[in-house]
Amino acid sequence: MRTDHKNEWHFGNYGFHNAIIIIFHKPAGRDYGNGVLSSTKLSVKTDGFELRGQSWYVATDIPSDFLVQIGDVNFHLHKYPLLSRSGKMNRLIYESRDSELNKIVLDDLPGGPEAFELAAKFCYGIAVDLTASNISGLRCAAEYLEMTEDLEEGNLIFKTEAFLSYVVLSSWRDSIIVLKSCEKLSPWAENLQIVRRCSESIAWKACANPKGIRWAYTGRPPKISSPKWNDMKDSSPSRSQPVPPDWWFEDVSILRIDHFVRVVTAIKVKGMRFELIGAAIMHYAAKWLTGLIRESSGTADEISSYSASNSNGSCSSWKGGLHMIVAGMKDDPPTVQAKDQRMIIESLISIIPPQKDSVSCSFLLRLLRMANMLKVAPALVTELEKRVGMQFEQATLADLLIPAYNKGETLYDVDLVQRLLEHFLVQEQTESSSPSRQSFSDKHMYDASQRGNGTSAKMRVARLVDGYLTEVARDRNLSLTKFQVLAEALPESARTCDDGLYRAIDSYLKAHPTLSEHERKRLCRVMDCQKLSIDACMHAAQNERLPLRIVVQVLFSEQIKISNAMANSTLKEAGESQYQPMISNRKSLLEATPQSFQEGWATAKKDINTLKFELESVKAKYLELQNDMETLQRQFDKLTKQKQTSAWTSGWKKLGKLTKMTATDHQDIRSQVPNAAEQTRKTPRRWRNSIS
Repeated sequence: MRTDHKNEWHFGNYGFHNAIIIIFHKPAGRDYGNGVLSSTKLSVKTDGFELRGQSWYVATDIPSDFLVQIGDVNFHLHKYPLLSRSGKMNRLIYESRDSELNKIVLDDLPGGPEAFELAAKFCYGIAVDLTASNISGLRCAAEYLEMTEDLEEGNLIFKTEAFLSYVVLSSWRDSIIVLKSCEKLSPWAENLQIVRRCSESIAWKACANPKGIRWAYTGRPPKISSPKWNDMKDSSPSRSQPVPPDWWFEDVSILRIDHFVRVVTAIKVKGMRFELIGAAIMHYAAKWLTGLIRESSGTADEISSYSASNSNGSCSSWKGGLHMIVAGMKDDPPTVQAKDQRMIIESLISIIPPQKDSVSCSFLLRLLRMANMLKVAPALVTELEKRVGMQFEQATLADLLIPAYNKGETLYDVDLVQRLLEHFLVQEQTESSSPSRQSFSDKHMYDASQRGNGTSAKMRVARLVDGYLTEVARDRNLSLTKFQVLAEALPESARTCDDGLYRAIDSYLKAHPTLSEHERKRLCRVMDCQKLSIDACMHAAQNERLPLRIVVQVLFSEQIKISNAMANSTLKEAGESQYQPMISNRKSLLEATPQSFQEGWATAKKDINTLKFELESVKAKYLELQNDMETLQRQFDKLTKQKQTSAWTSGWKKLGKLTKMTATDHQDIRSQVPNAAEQTRKTPRRWRNSIS
């Protein structure tokens, strides 16, 4: 509490009161020295102000001699109480050089008629209650009217500044309300550092340890319908219910986007965890970007679960709070125009933490969808696409189906998904080659873990891309080149099974029945027939839309798989017969084991029997496919026989026959020559024998 010789002020109920009514005396003349008008002594006693229509009058016997017009509101006042406290009034009258000036228009006064009413009451010595709702406007009005200490000690600037510093900035609720009220006071609130000081105060309290919070806060809205206004109460910390880490989300979300950015920037500097900052950004976006909520009803649940998963606190219940105090804030989500939504999206993109999992990939894709729809700056869209590429493996098919806005070629923006996939592959390549300053053992462990994570991420992305291709393949305007480029963007190791890719190819063939044979072969080249499952092979063998060559490849790979399966089953049966004498020992062991192990063994036996039955059915299907294969082979032979042989072919056949005949003649001559030699060798021997 501060006391001076003329007035006394105290902070009871967030306000101060001039205890003594100030009496002004009219002097014999005016002094215009240094541009400050000094007033003579004239007693002006008043009981208050009266409002008549759009005009304010002072309740006094002395008639008013000075009119102040602010917008549509008129203030019929007395000149000298204002001149004794306001340097602005002194300067205006001094610059006009008209001592009889009795009217001033102050349309640019910050805070409007409401703030000037309080300032005028202060000049007349009427008690004024300061609250968090009117302090910012009154502080800016006092600065505008130049109500400094040079004119009188304890003037309005000094008292409003003291109230801001000692009362508002020490309270969580008051700091939020004052910052909200600064939205209509630009640039005065910025120049007077009210926005900066309130943002810093909010940031310090948001970063405080939740266990040490003793002030009231609004809390999170419930998942059920909103409660009635009379049921709303501020949530105050209690010993039974701990304060969650996201307790400040709802209060901060009522701020305008530029003030929200100031608060989040200050919170970042204080060192808050990036997961909580990202969850707060998601909460703000769900509140102000109505298109984000309309396109997906699960946005609020997703943000709630995302912030809960990244924090160890429990969610608090909706208890009302600042929404009852701030004027204009209603239960329904605010409707924002497209221009304002574009500004919100651009601001949110710029403050998203750079860490990978600060916000969910689903949120980033929805933000990207709205950014493309509202034509956000290309540089920010590119930055957002890179952020999506960092965690592309977390995306879902529904979020990827982004329409092609302002493009008449395709229904969905396939080029966007292609860019996202390229960013993902670049990020994977960067992460795999990043560790360089590690020890040998640590590096090998890191490489192994990174290789496993990278492979699983690529496999998830491959399944996602296959599903996306299946959806967009139904678009008749989708070109074969775009389909092929997107399908071949991932490396071959990303897909262990090409069933999803085959499904996408089949959908494309259905939607594009006019493709030529060459185009169909080119389309099917993106698929590896050896990576198809047995079910996919059976479907492909009967698919009339596939080229004949692809069908033959599918049948060949299926025959190999069935042969391998039969060989494995034969080995398994041989192994079971080899260990047949040990069945009694296994039974005795099972009887000695606990009941849970026996139940597990019984389940395993059932699974084995099921597998045997499936193997028999596979054998039957194999026989059917063999018959189909023979039929296809006969048809293929008929087609080849119908082709006429050319002259070259007949010539080569004759030449081949001649070659065969020459070869047989040579063989006959060679067979005769050894016989003659043998006879010549045998004849001298007989001669020698006869001589002997």
